Amino acid sequence: MIEVPEAFARGTVAREGAPGAAWIARLPALAEELMRRWECVPDGAVLHGGVGLVVPVLRPGGRPAVLKVSFPHPGNVHEPDAFAAWRGRGAVLLHARDDARYALLLERAGTTPLGRLADGDELVAVAGRLSRRLAVPAPPGLPRLADRAPEWEAQLKADAEELPHRLAPGTLGAALATVREQGRAQPDLIVHGDLHAGNILPGEREPWLAVDPKGCAGDPAYDGGTLLKSRALSLIGADDLARAAHRILDVFSEAAGLDRARVLRWAQLHAVQAAFWGRRHGFRVARRGAELDRLTAFAEALAELLAEGA
Repeated sequence: MIEVPEAFARGTVAREGAPGAAWIARLPALAEELMRRWECVPDGAVLHGGVGLVVPVLRPGGRPAVLKVSFPHPGNVHEPDAFAAWRGRGAVLLHARDDARYALLLERAGTTPLGRLADGDELVAVAGRLSRRLAVPAPPGLPRLADRAPEWEAQLKADAEELPHRLAPGTLGAALATVREQGRAQPDLIVHGDLHAGNILPGEREPWLAVDPKGCAGDPAYDGGTLLKSRALSLIGADDLARAAHRILDVFSEAAGLDRARVLRWAQLHAVQAAFWGRRHGFRVARRGAELDRLTAFAEALAELLAEGA
């Protein structure tokens, strides 16, 4: 029977409490049941992400794959729907799914993510080209980002009133305008929803393959903001923050074939949301104290400078 990595078990229980502990206790037997059902055998060390266990396996005939089992959460519901729609176009292939168990049998990709293999313009260009390939018509049933616009607007207003912050009125106004003007009317294309260098792996069929999508329908330019937010820590300490941030947006927009102005506006909204999130919840890398204050101030500064061009 497989062994659940201690770090994964500990993180799941810390995040999910008693339901997480109960799920971790069932997980080895669940993985074994799925491998029997899909006629797979283990083939290597068990891996994990933030919410999912990944078991390298061999399918009948010795074909490599991975079994992924995620903690049941609304954010994981549409992952298989996105994979099914892509059919291997820029993403790992979906071989089998068990939605009730949040389980997937997927094509095996490399284990070293893009973020450890490339940096700078190359990393951003890879993400942009992949975004272009993933932007296919969305199937019925995927959640629409446009439907979240009222929620985004209400949260921005509540955060601005309830939380201490240093955002200028124009900066908050630019974010609200993006929600109203871009958020409520979006294309009907698949958006990865969490496109960053850790969710892009090397492949054999294609040079790079996306994993761990949220699976939504909307404007692919939204993922440009997601990518910039994921690169924020690399921007801290930049000699010219504005130049470094705009370079990421330039390279991504060109590689993805997207309107740069739309990417910029989504990025500015992401930065404002991140600043408020940090003040309300903290960040994964800093929950409190001086480091949290530093990161929150940086998010606010990034939101301010992006608002100047939005």
